[in-house]
Amino acid sequence: MIKVTNLTKKYGIHEVLKGISFKVEKGTIYGLLGRNGAGKTTTMNILTGLIDYDDGEIYIDGKILKRNNRKTLNNIGYLPESPAFYSYLTAYEYLYFIGEISGIPYQKVKMQVEELLEIVKLKDHAKKKIQEYSRGMKQKLGLAVALFNNPEIIFLDEPTSALDPESRHDILNLILDMKKNGKTIFLSTHILSDAERVCDYIGILDNGIIIFSGELRELKQKYIQPIYDITFETFPQNIKEKFNNIEWIDDIKINNDKVSIYVNDIERAKKNIINEISKLKVPVISFQIRENNLEDIFIRMVKQNENI
Repeated sequence: MIKVTNLTKKYGIHEVLKGISFKVEKGTIYGLLGRNGAGKTTTMNILTGLIDYDDGEIYIDGKILKRNNRKTLNNIGYLPESPAFYSYLTAYEYLYFIGEISGIPYQKVKMQVEELLEIVKLKDHAKKKIQEYSRGMKQKLGLAVALFNNPEIIFLDEPTSALDPESRHDILNLILDMKKNGKTIFLSTHILSDAERVCDYIGILDNGIIIFSGELRELKQKYIQPIYDITFETFPQNIKEKFNNIEWIDDIKINNDKVSIYVNDIERAKKNIINEISKLKVPVISFQIRENNLEDIFIRMVKQNENI
């Protein structure tokens, strides 16, 4: 459905995208992850035709997206990170306006508007001025606009950024519903727990390069790394310094009186961790092992990329 090969983009002498490649399968959700400034929005703007690129190839629905040519982009929907509206209009009025400038017959627009407001759960607020909407309601209206022409591919740029937990939950459920209806969804986000919840495939973009692209399940299997969470009765002094030189320990994170130890060799850890903890001579209240979540894996991979 989407195929990107060796895509490059420069702003002056600054190379934002350094030959990135990835594929998005039909009917799946692909999440592009990265820190602020990694190139996520640039990638999104190129794929939606808002800006041009310098080199590489882009295929959308089997058709090549040529430089300075937007003809292949008729069948996509796009929700920018901060969608802009005519705030003095109601949701009804705004969506009718979208239909009018799209040249859609009035009766068809009327049917579409009713259906879209139902889908994004804004029907009860459709006659309210958009300026009175919360951030979450505006994101829902933005999704309605993105879905207006029933596109096969939906691009979502940070769709849950700055939303409260309830609004995030609603938007994520809408994204999953779009997938159930056969849509292909490409989203960029820095909220890794959201990506873990909805995405089938993950791309990790860092310093202008893709350091991983594949199934979320594959990412977890390949980069799984056990973590020991230990709570002490009193916090052990200088624990980082004492554990820093142990080869099978990758990292140590401290949160109040809980210590999380990230290991790179589970067999050596199982044999030695109890002995190393006992050397601290501090009573242990709890001790448990957990697996990485997507955030843990992301931090580890980005850290490794910085050291290459």
